[in-house]
Amino acid sequence: MEWLAGRIMLMSGARRALVAFAAGLLAVLALPPFGLFAAPFLSFPVLVWLIDGASGDPHDGMVKRSFPAFLVGWCFGFGYFLGGLWWLGNALLVEADEFAWALPLAVVGLPAFLALFYGFATAAARLLWSDGVSRIAALALSFGFFEWLRSFVLTGFPWNAIGYAAMPVPLMMQSAAVIGLAGVNMLAVFVFAAPSLIGTRKGMRAGMALAALLAAGHFGYGFYRMNQPLPARATALSVRLVQPLIDQSKKLDDSERSSIFEQHLDLTNAPVENGGRRPDVIVWPETSVPFILTDNPDALVRISDVLEDGQILIAGAVRTENAGAGQPPRYYNSIYVIDDRGQIVSASDKRHLVPFGEYLPFENLLSAAGLNAIAAAMPGGFSAAAVRTLLTLPAGTKFYPLICYEAIFPGEIGDEVLEADALLNVTNDAWFGNTPGPYQHFQQAQLRSVETGLPLIRAANTGVSAIVNGRGEIMTGFPFGVRGYVDAALPGRASVPMQLHEQRRNGLLVAACLLGMAIFSRFSFILRKN
Repeated sequence: MEWLAGRIMLMSGARRALVAFAAGLLAVLALPPFGLFAAPFLSFPVLVWLIDGASGDPHDGMVKRSFPAFLVGWCFGFGYFLGGLWWLGNALLVEADEFAWALPLAVVGLPAFLALFYGFATAAARLLWSDGVSRIAALALSFGFFEWLRSFVLTGFPWNAIGYAAMPVPLMMQSAAVIGLAGVNMLAVFVFAAPSLIGTRKGMRAGMALAALLAAGHFGYGFYRMNQPLPARATALSVRLVQPLIDQSKKLDDSERSSIFEQHLDLTNAPVENGGRRPDVIVWPETSVPFILTDNPDALVRISDVLEDGQILIAGAVRTENAGAGQPPRYYNSIYVIDDRGQIVSASDKRHLVPFGEYLPFENLLSAAGLNAIAAAMPGGFSAAAVRTLLTLPAGTKFYPLICYEAIFPGEIGDEVLEADALLNVTNDAWFGNTPGPYQHFQQAQLRSVETGLPLIRAANTGVSAIVNGRGEIMTGFPFGVRGYVDAALPGRASVPMQLHEQRRNGLLVAACLLGMAIFSRFSFILRKN
């Protein structure tokens, strides 16, 4: 191992960049649908050794001295994001005649941009670099900080944060209920990088012992929480998930609208298997209603004809709103709650829109150049809601709505979640085909259940649809690419050791401990050298 570490440290130029890229690419194997938990234990030690050897000229300024470490981190990040996000290009091929030109921007440009965060992470870590275990602490702290930045800079895109590699199954997700995703991001990097100490020996025993202790706590707490009793709901509620498996090209075809609507109604009206209890709530995916529902009263009549007394339909739809005299109408990506009389009794609009997907940033400038948002079927794209509104059913049950990729933003879930009985995530991942994208999306939605303790109702057009309990366990559902429906009782709320604000506070405590370790060792290292 020492021989290998030495060889990697001494690499330079193109070889160093290529090895960093390959290490990042390898780390992707820990993510869905692969879930190879061992992969980061190979990639992160390589990253540490590359940073060890990426020291600039001590006579140069701070920025110039940091550049070799920045380049290592950028190459690592480029491999990680290229391997983890290549499937985004599939969305551009749905309307290839209009958007295929942007394929290099989505497949290569976005990973290259996101890799900047990892480049800055390694450069910042190099400023606190010393020998032994403290350099692992510096790397973990820096990655955690820049993953946090990635969650909101330019509207944010925290997809595939490093912490998800440490949480491939519910047993390994439970730590997030104590320290949040931010805390898991940091400790995951620390544990993943710890084997690098075997190659350099300095601080090996202490570092490996601490990493083993953290891993044991991660698994041990998961085992403890998974074996806690899960309370049942005070009032039984049966939910039907509808997964219609509509090809995205058909959803964009006006002539298919009536057929698509009827397919959803057929699955809604299908009999309960084995003569069981009829569902109280039926859930359709995002934008499942293929027209403006409020402009089609006959469609609401059809819904009321299909629903039995007391049944509720929750459906993704596009909502329109008059913007005033002389102004074009506003369009919202919304969820409707519709009762058995065909009345819309509650609604919620999407707050966090997908840039270039649902709206066009710098619209006046870019639209003049002939650009359009990919998933917006109307001029100007969608408008964002000012506030998130809980969906309230007639019986008083409340759902916390997360439309599509809103489920990947743990920091945006507010205190109003305490009033909810379940999380509701509707999505349409048909844009991405049978690629890793839908599986990665599902894992991230799963973790929101663990953090909040709330069951998750997830309806996806092509999958993955599921009912997940408050510990992240799948109670029932459909894999990707299966058409059908499934009925199940909604689980009760699981107890969580910490509320969301306490989880975020604990994440800061993790950061403070790592910072203290890195600063103390850095100054000790400087004193020893002098």
